[in-house]
Amino acid sequence: MADKPSDNQFSAPISVARVQRLFANALRCDSSQFLRREISSRMFDRLSLIKMLPERILDAGCGEGDDLKLFAQIFPAADLLGVDISPAMLREARHRNQVSFSLLRDVLRLAKLNLLKTSSTLLACAEFSKLPLPSASVNMLWSNLSLHWHPQPHRVIREWARVLRTDGLLMFSAFGPDTFLQLREAYSSLGLSPPILPFVDLHDYGDMLVEAGFADPVMDMEKLNITYSSVDKLFADVRGLGGNPLLERSSGLVGRQRWKTLHQAIEQQKRTDEQISLTVEVIYGHAFLPKPKKTRAGESIIQFKNKPF
Repeated sequence: MADKPSDNQFSAPISVARVQRLFANALRCDSSQFLRREISSRMFDRLSLIKMLPERILDAGCGEGDDLKLFAQIFPAADLLGVDISPAMLREARHRNQVSFSLLRDVLRLAKLNLLKTSSTLLACAEFSKLPLPSASVNMLWSNLSLHWHPQPHRVIREWARVLRTDGLLMFSAFGPDTFLQLREAYSSLGLSPPILPFVDLHDYGDMLVEAGFADPVMDMEKLNITYSSVDKLFADVRGLGGNPLLERSSGLVGRQRWKTLHQAIEQQKRTDEQISLTVEVIYGHAFLPKPKKTRAGESIIQFKNKPF
């Protein structure tokens, strides 16, 4: 589907190739894994309120595969698909996946349950807006803190709608505009452009879902404050969450003196308890895909029902 003129407002100057390189080292992301797991837990709490038994689940941006392990426990009969842009992350996911399913089988044997079908998992390296899947092929699409890494989220959501079956469920989380607010303020106080993604607003995501054909999307937002006693630890976590994939990266902070000045600007934000607060705005969304009312060519679909004589 071609972009509309209004779609340009959602496009961001993000290099997909640079995103792939930033996530090439799984160990680099370990320091910030606590946040991904916390957001995942909150998403699963929301999922527990929705009654469904999906046959096939796609985790878009599966990373190291931790959510796939949980899906194997919650929906042991479902086929699981994991897609990520990073081959390194997929290698780690493959390793963790093999271990988890081995343990799952042992638990089922000990419980003397008849194991008619165990979860099968497929992993693929692909870009979100070009999924290697046929249309209407999954019942549920899950994405935890991945959507904001793509330069054209509207294209991604349309692609997600394409691969979902009718009445399929989409659940995702993403960072919102107030994420890393303190870092933005520190950079701006020095007259520097913050090397931070232009995160999309909650309402814009809702509009994208409706435009892609989702019905009555439910959007939610919360702000988390993470505290640090060290500026270096704060920066390590920010880098662990991905780093800077912007196309136009500033080279102004390569000097030791400028880095020291930025360090001091953040130190000045310390509270009375000597802790530095870092804001993370998390956006949650979920929606079902109803029967389409129009064809891809824009023609209306009219359904005729036979009436009994």
